[in-house]
Amino acid sequence: MKESRVDKKQKLQQRGCKAFCCSCRLSVSSSEEAESSNPDRFASISSLAHAMVQERLDQMIRERQEARQRERRRRLRSDGTKFIVMVAMEKSSYDPREDFRESMVEMIMANRLQEPKDLRSLLNYYMSMNSEEYHGMILEVFHEVCTNLFLCCKCH
Repeated sequence: MKESRVDKKQKLQQRGCKAFCCSCRLSVSSSEEAESSNPDRFASISSLAHAMVQERLDQMIRERQEARQRERRRRLRSDGTKFIVMVAMEKSSYDPREDFRESMVEMIMANRLQEPKDLRSLLNYYMSMNSEEYHGMILEVFHEVCTNLFLCCKCH
């Protein structure tokens, strides 16, 4: 059992004490313990206390590193976010299909939309801003525009 305490102490010393000295002792004020001053007992309490403090410090360091990583990931995600301003205009048209097509192509090209989520947002915008009678036409035109723009680009 003596060897295991020595091994533990050596392991603690090998890890290195980051904030506290390895020779720190825990003082407990109890009349019984004061009378029976067994040095091995205090050494084991000291080692245990030191190990607990060291473990907590390690945990705090890990938590801080994880928080920094989360913050970096959040910043990277927000840096990649596109903000697109779209203004809806009421328009009378003799050829709404062609107007939708021109508008969609213009929005996709001007904002360099390529990601599925961005294209989905654009489609949702058109659907929400127009009455139900045009929804079928919007879906058809959107499919044609995306097919022409993106399938054509992949062929070359």
